[in-house]
Amino acid sequence: MTAVIVLAYLLTLGAGFFLRALNLRHLKKYGSTVPLGFEGAVEPEVLRKSVAYIFDQSRLGLAESVFDAALLLLFLFGGLLPAYDRWITATGDSFILSGILFFLGLTLIQTFLGIPFGLYETFRLEVRYGFNTTTPGLWFSDLAKSALISVVLTGLLVAGAFAIVQWSPGFWWLWVWGFFALVSIFLMYLSPYVIEPFFNRFEPVTEEGLDEEIRALAERAGLRVSRVMQVDASRRSRHSNAYFTGIGRVKRIVLYDTLIRQMSHQEILAVLAHEIGHWKKGHIRRRLIWTEAGALAASWLAWKLTGWDGLPGLLGLEGASFAGRLVILGFLASIVSFPFTPLSSWLSRRHEREADRFATDITGDAEALASALVKLSSENLSNLHPHPLYAAFYYSHPPVVERVGWLREQNSGFKHSNV
Repeated sequence: MTAVIVLAYLLTLGAGFFLRALNLRHLKKYGSTVPLGFEGAVEPEVLRKSVAYIFDQSRLGLAESVFDAALLLLFLFGGLLPAYDRWITATGDSFILSGILFFLGLTLIQTFLGIPFGLYETFRLEVRYGFNTTTPGLWFSDLAKSALISVVLTGLLVAGAFAIVQWSPGFWWLWVWGFFALVSIFLMYLSPYVIEPFFNRFEPVTEEGLDEEIRALAERAGLRVSRVMQVDASRRSRHSNAYFTGIGRVKRIVLYDTLIRQMSHQEILAVLAHEIGHWKKGHIRRRLIWTEAGALAASWLAWKLTGWDGLPGLLGLEGASFAGRLVILGFLASIVSFPFTPLSSWLSRRHEREADRFATDITGDAEALASALVKLSSENLSNLHPHPLYAAFYYSHPPVVERVGWLREQNSGFKHSNV
């Protein structure tokens, strides 16, 4: 059975590598062609730069994937998991403390091993293409803050979950699920005021007239936004974006300062109208419900399987602690969930199309969103020629050329209806 599981994992890796190679071959073939609707907005030099950037990103991603996969196989099948398990167990008899140390150790090891890839991406790849603006001091400061937050959250979550398992062996799956769900919702409230300012400086939008225009747009959409902020994203990168954060009364709109510099007011409003569409169409709520429903099922299944004596034997192990069994289940879940990736991507793309439609309806200006997407893809050196199969499998958004084409068809419809 162990050989079957290893083969299944290698097949998922191979499928991912095949799709990546297919996408790159497609890009190499068509990457120099300016797509329909992008004429005059994307210069051939930008296309060449975009192709080179995507190839370099993919090479780095491939190297990191191979490294992670080799390390995971070594940990699970090379004797490291039982050795690590015994070492943690030897630190004491406390079930809760052992669980905390087990997962904190893995978290810190993962963070440490990811440092070389992060440094290369930031200070070689991103510098090569003119995106990086961060300094080594700021990068390591962000790393330390991220590690600290990970340690605190991991410690609290594991302590709470293991305490529940110890308290209620027969029903811990239900109580742990509820505990994690409550913590997730609490963090959605807490993040805009505690976690996000830990990394960035937020301030009210300074662009003259933009705050009023955004609030007027939100009011037309029937959405009450507590604050419209801009974030100093340019301290780290020239990439641009905009997002909603928080939940309930603490939700707010956040604009990258790079986005404000790159786009007109109408384009910014169109991008935000798209984000508002996710709220108004209930996408955030539905995703939360789907996630929690899946988490509940996973918790029940974990409860059943962690108590099964044959679980460690699936990986050729004689035994494993409760924490070790959770790691085994996580590995098996990654194999089982892989074929469902296209379904998740399809549902996400469906939501993005609905949000685009909402944005065009609320602004009456599909061209503004289309031109904003053209600018975003050009400024961020996005892939304008993804392979259809790769996009269907992995893309959470419809390919940008497809989105722009649809939006301009809508804009043509608006003009005809106004004649």
